[in-house]
Amino acid sequence: MKHEARAWFEANWDPELALGDWWETLAASGWGFPAWPEEWFGRGLSGDAARSVSAERARVGAFGPPSGIATFLAAPSIFAYGTEEQKRRFLPGIAMGQQVWCQLFSEPEAGSDMASLRTRAVRDGDEWVVSGQKVWNSGAQFADRAILIARTDPDVPKHRGITFFLFDMRQAGVEVRPLREMTGDAAFNEVFLDEARVAETDRLGELNDGWRVAMTTLSHERDPNNSGLSQGGGTAFERPDLALSVAEYRRRQSKDMDAMSIALGGGIGEVFERIVARSRAAVEPARRQQLMQLHQLRQASKFSGLRARDAVRAGQQPGPEVSTLKLLGAEIGRRTRDLGLQAMGAQGTLCGADAPEGGLFHKYALFTPAGSIAGGSDEVNRNIIGERVLGLPKEPDESKDRAFRDVRSSTS
Repeated sequence: MKHEARAWFEANWDPELALGDWWETLAASGWGFPAWPEEWFGRGLSGDAARSVSAERARVGAFGPPSGIATFLAAPSIFAYGTEEQKRRFLPGIAMGQQVWCQLFSEPEAGSDMASLRTRAVRDGDEWVVSGQKVWNSGAQFADRAILIARTDPDVPKHRGITFFLFDMRQAGVEVRPLREMTGDAAFNEVFLDEARVAETDRLGELNDGWRVAMTTLSHERDPNNSGLSQGGGTAFERPDLALSVAEYRRRQSKDMDAMSIALGGGIGEVFERIVARSRAAVEPARRQQLMQLHQLRQASKFSGLRARDAVRAGQQPGPEVSTLKLLGAEIGRRTRDLGLQAMGAQGTLCGADAPEGGLFHKYALFTPAGSIAGGSDEVNRNIIGERVLGLPKEPDESKDRAFRDVRSSTS
């Protein structure tokens, strides 16, 4: 299979092609997302086989497929719960990089306890009217569509009255405000919804069963091995100019890449390896031991990711292994940051263009704390492991058995 893929890339790759033309050709071939189903722009390959295809693409030097929320969260959710009509409408634009997506899950009072969300969706004929506030929405300023969860029944306990929607961001009633981070970037946003609308045909999964759909989505977000993001070509959160040649887009991408794109797009591994190779870290006994520990964590993350993916593909609910993956990912990020800065020595105190690698690793270092918060905080994931793996008693929460409208909030 990998030889067939390599032959295709050698025959078709041309850096002077327009980005949109290349992504369309890649999608039609099935080699862009080889783990996707054959009938939907893929080859139906296993995770290992798909990674070998990506390795062959990299050897040829061919640019990868689109990446971001669309490919690593929206598409897997649509594969799992979407109707055939929804797949026909949304998957082509995702596979070809023609649509940018964002995620509208967390709220100011519903981050770690996401089931406490208060954004409401009220039925109005063939549509739903949505009002509320979302926060920590990566790339919302560029997005055409969003994966959205909203409360559709306040008369049942909080986990049972939520519905999942495929939401149009380009409409009246949607306001996006950027949130500036300590990296200097503004990849995150808060989004205000004021009687925005979503069609009933854009509901994903059953009515009031959105929590189950969202947990499947989060199983992909908490998996650091998710190829829909890490093996893509486009940066994770942007609106790409499809008319540019791939060569020019790649040049601008390497110059303008922000901290989140580096961290989630997979490029930080190559930067880290170059930093270590230029230092004495690989020959100092203590550093070598730390590097091997980091390698072991990455291997554990890889195998846990394969197990989690197999469970989801078998139609099972995401298990506690995704929480283990999320904790591993945050720990790997911290160790990568610390070892990289140590390997630089005094140069680790620099920033911007004066720093090694043009300051890309320093941006990553500043972004690293987000890994312990985004996609479920370390504390929440430890609670999940404690309850579902170790059998510890659950934290008392009387709201789980009460109608949501009767649950008090900090503002009520």
